[in-house]
Amino acid sequence: MTESKDSLKLDSVRQEVRGPLKFFAEKLTAALTDNLRSITVIGSSLTEDYRNGQSNINTIVVLNKQDIDSLKLIAGMAKQMSKKKLAAPLLMTDDYIERSRDVFGIEFLDFQLTHQTILGEDLFEKLTFSKSDVRLQCERELKATLIRLRQGYIASASQKRLVRDIVISAVGGLTPLLRAMLWLKDAERPNRAEPTFTKAAEQFSIKADPLIQVRKWRYEKTRPNEGEITAAFKSIYAVVEQLTVIVDKFEV
Repeated sequence: MTESKDSLKLDSVRQEVRGPLKFFAEKLTAALTDNLRSITVIGSSLTEDYRNGQSNINTIVVLNKQDIDSLKLIAGMAKQMSKKKLAAPLLMTDDYIERSRDVFGIEFLDFQLTHQTILGEDLFEKLTFSKSDVRLQCERELKATLIRLRQGYIASASQKRLVRDIVISAVGGLTPLLRAMLWLKDAERPNRAEPTFTKAAEQFSIKADPLIQVRKWRYEKTRPNEGEITAAFKSIYAVVEQLTVIVDKFEV
């Protein structure tokens, strides 16, 4: 690894995450040495959606090669990482990134939109994607979400807490997907969740309010009653169903 600890670029990340990221980068640099290519921060810790003490710090670690030794080294850091709200990193190689643009366009578009490489070379800024590949993935993910909602509801046996968790998970998954659909329409892509829902509502004539409300359940100490949860499930299911029809008609 040609980069040194002193080459960490932390000035562009918020103060609250600099300490954990410095710890993480220094541990990885020492443990992985020449196999460490870059560390990139992604997700809410770079936006105003970040909630100190609640939000995880998400990263992508690019290696020169994938091997079990590297996995073991990082796994050995898991407890320390968890205490610092560092999520398990996504491990990739240059080759994996290049060969995955056609199947993980939704995810890579989101990485590209909101990321900061703190060590090594930025491998995401110049990535390009095929609209036909992204459209197909959007359709597949939306239809899979409908299946998960149906199966999850049945498996929950209508238990209030479990249904609430199902819709929270569904809304979390919709956020990058909606941004990908906005990209397909050459529309603005906000990097925050609520503005994304609002923009998608304008562009696709869906209801943003249920998405915004359910997302708040993830962080706020509210206890929605059974009627509210049932109504939310119906609304989110209807939104996903509507989006499935919309994306199926996209011409790209």
